[in-house]
Amino acid sequence: MNNFDQPIDRRNTDSIRWNRYGKDIIPLWVADMDFRSPPCVVEALHKRVEHGVYGYTHEPNDLKEKLVDYIYQQFNWKINKDWIVFIPSVVSGLYSAASNFVKNDETILVPRPVYHHLRWAPQKALRDFFEIDLICENNRIYLNESSLLSYKKKNVKLLMFCNPHNPGGTVYSKKELEGIASFCVKNKILICSDEIHAGMVLGDKKHIPIASISSEISKQTITLMSLNKTFNFPGLGTAWAISENKDLRESISKGIGTIIPDTQIFGYITTLAALDKGEPWRKDLLDYLDKNRKLVQEKIIPIKDLKLYTTEASYLAWISYEKLKNLDLCELFLQYGVAVQPGSMFNKEKHFRLNFATQSNILNEALNRMAKAIKIEKNKTPQ
Repeated sequence: MNNFDQPIDRRNTDSIRWNRYGKDIIPLWVADMDFRSPPCVVEALHKRVEHGVYGYTHEPNDLKEKLVDYIYQQFNWKINKDWIVFIPSVVSGLYSAASNFVKNDETILVPRPVYHHLRWAPQKALRDFFEIDLICENNRIYLNESSLLSYKKKNVKLLMFCNPHNPGGTVYSKKELEGIASFCVKNKILICSDEIHAGMVLGDKKHIPIASISSEISKQTITLMSLNKTFNFPGLGTAWAISENKDLRESISKGIGTIIPDTQIFGYITTLAALDKGEPWRKDLLDYLDKNRKLVQEKIIPIKDLKLYTTEASYLAWISYEKLKNLDLCELFLQYGVAVQPGSMFNKEKHFRLNFATQSNILNEALNRMAKAIKIEKNKTPQ
């Protein structure tokens, strides 16, 4: 059994998460975890470091075959190894798709709220885009056919999709994916699907890649995946794009090796190690995250002025404070020693995202500080 309660001091490791704020601030903002990577990953890195030569590299010969097996085992999706293209990160894939799949006079659909790079990618590419508000039912936010019909732009070419959803934590059902896929096939809209949290589904939910829904949608979808989040080595890079469509694979590859760096040696090594021996660690991790998810529910749900959306995957809680009209909770929490990610990052004000991938005692202290902050300041400020 892996010990995720083990305290780990990250303040002297040039950590973005832990160095952004003062030493008395508990940082629950940026999306990486406070847990050591699996022992198999650490051992593989040690072994390669001890070799002493770190020259230019190519992909390991058997990596694609292993990914084909892994994706079938995890998601019941049969793919061909020729559908796989290695890229340095999921983020670079998002920007490549926005730039290379869409012409200057075409439009991109972007959900709201969503991980900011899905929105920034069209902006950086100087492409027109239209934001579609997710619907909310039973505290669960998602995209459906009705919300897709809200767009008012012509020449729509691409949908930027995120499943499991960041920041909302939604895991789309097969029926929901079928509706989105059907809409995109009917309207000849390509899909760029960010599925980086696919390996972090909590409880009895199952991740279903949207490209696996039908042969029609498979041909007009590029799926972006990585093990970086699941096994907590985001600083080492390595991701891959999957598409049955050769033209999409070639488009996503434009610029790799020039303006976009090649995948580097340690990224390949960590990915291989996680594929080969990381599954027991991943299962233990999900059990621990589920415990932390329940702690967040226990502390947040009783606070009537907050609304906790249903978290079905990963370690990111999405919370509304729209009832507290005269308070900026993100700034307030900093005053009480907790840093969260403001909803403005996802183009949704009066919300915040909370990272609960830390030791349970740290999380509990942070949640207590947040509850105290609201209780004290609400009494001071008329609502």
